[in-house]
Formats: sequence, C-alpha cells, structure tokens
Amino acid sequence: MEPRVLLVTGGSRGIGAAVALEAARRGWAVAVNYASRSLAADEVVRRIRDVGGRAMAVRADVGDEAQVEAMFRQVDAKFGRLDGLVNNAGVVDVQARVDEMSGARLERMFRINVIGSFLCAREAVRRMSTRHGGSGGGIVNIGSAASRLGSPGLYVDYAASKAAIDTMTLGLAREVAAEGIRVNAVRPGLIDTEIHASGGLPDRAFQLASTVPMQRVGTAEEIAGAVLWLLSPEAGYTTGALLDVTGGR
Repeated sequence: MEPRVLLVTGGSRGIGAAVALEAARRGWAVAVNYASRSLAADEVVRRIRDVGGRAMAVRADVGDEAQVEAMFRQVDAKFGRLDGLVNNAGVVDVQARVDEMSGARLERMFRINVIGSFLCAREAVRRMSTRHGGSGGGIVNIGSAASRLGSPGLYVDYAASKAAIDTMTLGLAREVAAEGIRVNAVRPGLIDTEIHASGGLPDRAFQLASTVPMQRVGTAEEIAGAVLWLLSPEAGYTTGALLDVTGGR
C-alpha cells in the first residue's frame, strides 16, 4: 500500500522540520518545502531517507502563486497523490509599533502568512476534495497564540496575520467538510525555534517562560505531535478546531 503523502510548507527548520520528521516516523511520505534554505531542507530529507522513509525537497515562495502551483505539480509528479497539507511557512519581522510599520513590511507579512496559506490550501483542496475526484485528506494550519494576545509593541501585524489564519481555518473547514477534507489549526505559544531570532529577539521565548503557567517554553516536537494527531484517524471527527498548545498561556 502506498504511503500517504504530506506537504509541509516551511519544512526546513523549526516546527516545519519537526512535523516532517514526525510524519515520516508515522509512515507518511513527505514533501519538504523551503524558500531559500536548501541545505537545511536537504538535511531533513536525508534524515527521513536514512530511516527508510520517502521524502523530497521542493523550493517555492508560498507568497508567489506561480511558484505554489509549480510546487504542487512537482509533488504530483513525484508521489502521484496528496493526502495532507501543513501550512507552516510564515515570517515575523523586527519588533515595532504599528505607527512604525512600513507598507512593504505589511505587504510581505500578509502575502506570505495569509495569501500563501490560501494558495496552498486551494491547491490541496483541488487535489483532495471528493468534489474534484479526490479521496479526502487533512489540512493543518499553523497559527499562533498571538492571534488572541495581539502582540502589542512587538508585532501586531504578525498577530493579525495569524488571526486571519484562525478565520480561514473555521471557514474552510465548513466549506469542505462534506468533501472528505478536515481543516484544523494548531496555535503554538512560546516555542523554542529560530523564528524569534529572525525577529531580532533570539531569547524572547525563554525570557517570557515565567509567564507560562507550566513555567517553560514548548518544543517544536510537541507542536508536531499535535499536528500529526489532527491528521490522524483518531481525530476523524475533528474539523474547524483551533488547538492551543501554549502551556496554558
């Protein structure tokens, strides 16, 4: 029996890499998307293949429609099917107030975090929906607890982009529920990944650990476990869920 096929956007590092590796351990064939970190993506693929799994790296900027379409065609050519999508690719920017943000910053934020997720979801639905001749599947969007906290004084734009992901999850889940596709979101809290460094605050998660009821930051592997549960048969009656993995924060 052919393994189920999962596409993970932004799969070269952090949460995306952890999801790709955990999916492979559970028997999925994995397409690891990356925008620029080819060596990191190749390393994730190597680790999967070293334990007997099937994987490919595929380059695409998810904020570019033509590149998204080409990425899905490459997955089609390699694996011949698609059973799941994890919309993980996203960006954050340096700490700033709203009155300090440029239009270019906002355009980049929403193009990648929101439009990119919509474009990937569109292509996944076209392949997985029974309406289009597919056999169903699952989509998990990676949101953020920032969507309900707002991130004032840091990156309200990022929080707003993740709030859009919440609404997208709820609406798309209802739109395709009768077509064999379940759509859910995982909203991580303070997680030990490189994204904080890309925003200029490499120690942010650990500095705020005391604000978490569990008194620690989370790991990318803990987020991956939640994502893979939502993609599993055990979550077969779960759609439109926004699952907080935040240590209680």
